[in-house]
Amino acid sequence: MKLFKYLSLILVAYVCIVATFESLLGVFQPANQSTLVITTSGPNGAKNDRVVSRLESGGQLYVAANHWPRAWYKQTLSNPSVEISLSGDTKKNYVAVPVVEPEQSRVNNDNRLGLGFRILTGFPPRKFLRLDLQ
Repeated sequence: MKLFKYLSLILVAYVCIVATFESLLGVFQPANQSTLVITTSGPNGAKNDRVVSRLESGGQLYVAANHWPRAWYKQTLSNPSVEISLSGDTKKNYVAVPVVEPEQSRVNNDNRLGLGFRILTGFPPRKFLRLDLQ
C-alpha cells in the first residue's frame, strides 16, 4: 500500500510540473530566432497570435504542436489561412497544410526534440503543419 501511495505522489508531482511548465510557456511565449508568430482566426473571426517553434525540412517551413494546449492548432485546422511573422517582419499570408506520413517522419527526424523537453511537456503527440506561401 505504501508503494502505491508513493507512486501516486510522484505521479501527481509530475503532472503539476508539466502543468506549470506548459502554463508558463503559454503566458510568457518566449520568442527568439528559432520561433515565429502565427496568427489564427477563431470561429467568431477573432485573430489570435501564438509564438511557436519555426521548423524547416526539405526547404519548406513548418510549425509543430509540441504541447498539450493546442487551441491555435485546432483553429488552424478549421481555418488554414494564417498569417506568419518571421523575426518581427511584416506578416505574410500562408496556408497551413496538415502533414501526414511519410512527410511527418521526415520532418520529425529533421527536427528532433530533446528528452528533457519531452519530459517537461508530458510527452504530447507531435503534429506538424506545413506553411505554404499564398
